[in-house]
Amino acid sequence: MRRVRAIVTGRVQGVGFRAFAVDEARDHGLTGWVRNRADGTVELEAQGDDARVAALLAWCKVGPPAARVSGVAVEELAVVAGEPGFVRR
Repeated sequence: MRRVRAIVTGRVQGVGFRAFAVDEARDHGLTGWVRNRADGTVELEAQGDDARVAALLAWCKVGPPAARVSGVAVEELAVVAGEPGFVRR
């Protein structure tokens, strides 16, 4: 079990990044959340099996079709117990 925080930079707001990220995370059975930040980046926390988290992070490096991702900074976090699913904030 692994939990990460990722900050995604580039043209990632106004392109459906959060909605696509929710679908991608749910498809992988992950829990956590995603949100836009005031500085134009997207932040997410994702938790689950290591391979599934890695798959979401790989997707974040590309994003949805209209996005232009320039970077993904990843930080390892402590696992959160009892999180019900993956949501958009």
